[in-house]
Amino acid sequence: MAMLVPPVLPTDSLRAIRQPRLSASGGLTLRPWRVGDAATVRAAFECPEIQRWHLRRMESDGEGREWTTQWPARWAAETDASWAVVAERTGEPVGQVGLREIRLDQASAELSYWVLPAARGRGVAVRAVRAVQAWVFEGLGLHRLDLRHSTVNRASCRVAGKLGYEVEGTLRRAWRHADGWHDVHLHARLRDDGDRPAE
Repeated sequence: MAMLVPPVLPTDSLRAIRQPRLSASGGLTLRPWRVGDAATVRAAFECPEIQRWHLRRMESDGEGREWTTQWPARWAAETDASWAVVAERTGEPVGQVGLREIRLDQASAELSYWVLPAARGRGVAVRAVRAVQAWVFEGLGLHRLDLRHSTVNRASCRVAGKLGYEVEGTLRRAWRHADGWHDVHLHARLRDDGDRPAE
């Protein structure tokens, strides 16, 4: 069946390029994950807060390796991407920022991020998202980024506000967490929103 509206971005928009390294302010670099990051990833998913909001935990170092090695295939499939947020001073990952549910036909994606406990409170998530957002809008040409979180996740809501992601609504009981159904805030930013002030 023929589509009446052409895709905004063509197939192969991701597959045809190598996942970029990105620079963020404050001594942060975003790079593709490496197998050697597996222990850091497993430690991240042992954090109760990361488990609470991402609904996952890891049982072994092997799972950490699987997590770090899955991303090239997902990049090639043009469905998802993930970057290790690395402190330039130590060379070690302090967090993750990624794109989920990439839709090239609609030029949209959803943001995902987490920060290790020792690096929290320093604006890591905000700076990392800004770096990905700049590349996504200016380099890749996406039109829209969504940011969703449980309404109880105040920290994620603060990140969205600092980045100028407008609240578009609340999805009622949309996500099931360990303690039951949660309402979800939907924030979004468009490429042509420009430098809108933080909330």
